Order: sequence, then structure tokens, then C-alpha cells
Amino acid sequence: MLAATVHLTRDIDLAEECAQDAYAQALETWERTGVPDRPGAWLTTVARNRARDLIRRAAVFRRTLPLLVVDEAVPGPEDRDDRLPLVFTCCHPALAREAQVALTLRLLCGLSTAEVARAFLVREPAMAARITRAKKKIRAARIPFRVPGPEELPERIGAVLDVVHLVFTTGHAAPAGESLTRPDLTGRALDLGRLLHRLLPGDARVTGLLALMLLIDARSGARVSADGRLVLLADQDRSRWDAGRIEEGVALLVRSLRAGPPCHWTVQAAIAAVHAEAPSGEQTDWGEITGLYDVLRTLWPSPVVELNRAVALGMRDGPQAGLDALDPLLDEPALAAYGYLSAARADFLRRLGRWAEAADAYEETLALTDNHAERSFLTGRLAEVRARSR
Repeated sequence: MLAATVHLTRDIDLAEECAQDAYAQALETWERTGVPDRPGAWLTTVARNRARDLIRRAAVFRRTLPLLVVDEAVPGPEDRDDRLPLVFTCCHPALAREAQVALTLRLLCGLSTAEVARAFLVREPAMAARITRAKKKIRAARIPFRVPGPEELPERIGAVLDVVHLVFTTGHAAPAGESLTRPDLTGRALDLGRLLHRLLPGDARVTGLLALMLLIDARSGARVSADGRLVLLADQDRSRWDAGRIEEGVALLVRSLRAGPPCHWTVQAAIAAVHAEAPSGEQTDWGEITGLYDVLRTLWPSPVVELNRAVALGMRDGPQAGLDALDPLLDEPALAAYGYLSAARADFLRRLGRWAEAADAYEETLALTDNHAERSFLTGRLAEVRARSR
């Protein structure tokens, strides 16, 4: 709805205002008439009609129209997808990378400012200020609402891929709420990934990211039990994994590898493929996964990559090896509020029978976790190690 309205207004703030007006009108109208068959289309129509009214009446539109230019090369209305121009607008190189990702999550995917802040591991007021500055920069820099031309795409695509991946990961493991996942976000990320792949079918980075998302999303049906409990990867019923998505993801991975030297998206997809093709948790080739993380850490140095490598090392060589690999990360500022670090430590300590230390680590993880399904799982593990420590 927002993307379609931005396409009309060429003004993000005005489009947001129209979207809010549409929601307000729905609250009044639907209470009397009921929810329409196509609520999304209803809201989009109302928002765009509101925008047209404001455009006709507001002289400000005449001043802001030149600030956003439509690229004539963009497909016509019959096959245009308004999300792509909005993504590229938000991911313009005039904006800092963090602002690009944050703005797209907020505007394109509808995450609250608090959810975006959690995804970035920063405080909400700081994220609100960052988003506001980014929107002002779009207006001041006269950033066009369009898909870049062929000569610009290779340079512009990196930021967009980062955005799509963060949207996917935020939906795959929701930072907060009752549900473990947010299929609306993973679905949007996959849609955008497919759009980008159609736009750049020969780009190894685009192909690798789409492969990665498909291979991970293939497991979504087995990640939660019938009563809503989290199921760890090792314990999942692999017959519930989506074989079609795995097959498509592996084919895209092969295509990405053939397109050129591996990028970090391709290596991550290869890791996901090892998991996807393992007959069981016990038969997972942790040696291959650890080796792939060794490659990944050279292509894409990151504290989170080091954390994931440490976990793989612990699965290959035993919990003490994993714990030793995690220890240097305890002083890493970027992971100070990252619950998965303490969760990994808690599990290794539990497997070593160091019950009191494991209990402390689980308590720390709970303090950093807002998702209800994850909290329920962690609470059960905490009760287990406390009982054993008596």
C-alpha cells in the first residue's frame, strides 16, 4: 500500500500520512460494513484517493514533484512492481548503509521503529532519529523514485541485498511477539528476491541470496510444534521440510557458483544446503560446515559469522571446543545485546554438565529475548539445568 502510494505522490512522508488516513477510515467503515473481500486493495485505493485529493489541493506538491523523477525505463503499469523503486530509493548511495536498511524495513516492510531498532541492536530513540534523518536526506538530495539503469545496478545492488536479507532474517526469527516467525516478512523478502533475480538473472550475488532464503525457508514448516513450541534444527521432522524449495535453492546455488567467484551469499547458501541435504541432525557434516565458515569469515568478516563458526566447531569437536571459540566473543561490543551468544554458551555448558554456569547463561539469554516462543523454550531449559544443579 505504501509503495503504491509513494509511486503516486513521489513523497514518502505524504504517502505515510495517506496510509495512516486509510487505516483510520477502515476502523470506522469496517465496523459498520464488515471487512471487505480484499482489504489490502481497499486500503490501497483509499490511500491513493486521499493522496490524489491532497495533491490537487496542496501547492506543496508542485514544489516537491521535481524532487522525485520517474525513470521512463521502468516497466509500464501493467507489469510494474512499485516495491522495487521504493527499495532502490531507500537504498540510494547518498544514504549511509545503516540508514538504507533501516528506512526500507520501516517503510517497505512495515516494521515498527522498535522492531527495526532490535534488528540493529540499538536503542529505539536512536533508530527513530536515524530514520527521520534518512527521510530528510531523500528530500534534500532529490533522490529519484526509480529502478536504476543498467550502468548503475551493479553498484546499487549490494545495499538492496542487505536489506532483503535483513527483512528475511527478521521474519525467520521474529525479535518479539507471540510467534517464532513472521511469515509476512519472509514472504516479502522472497518476493523481492525473486523480483531482483528477474532483474539481474546473471548476478551471482542475487542468485546466491535467493538460494539462501529458499533453503532456510524450506525448514519453516518444522520449526514449531503443533502446540506452538520451538523445535531445534537437530530435532525437526525433516519430512515436513519443503522438498521443492530445497531443490530450487540447490539449483540456484549451483548457478551462483557457476556465475563467478563465490560471494558471501553463495557461501551462506552452501552452508544452508549442507543442512538441507543431511538425512538427520546426527548425520549433518559439521566438518564441511566449519570449513565453509572458514571461507565465509574471509569474505565477510563479522562477529556473527565468528559466533556461528564457533557453534559449528562445537558441533564438530565437542562442547568444550565450542565454548573455547566463544570466549573471545564475550568482549565483542556488537554482540553485547545479542541473545544468541549467551544461548550458545548456555547450550555448551549444559552439554558439559556445568549446570550452575548454564543456568546463569540461560538467565542472561532470557533477559535479552522478547520472543514468546523462544522464551518458553529457554525457560524450560533453565528449569532443567536448575534441577540438575541441586
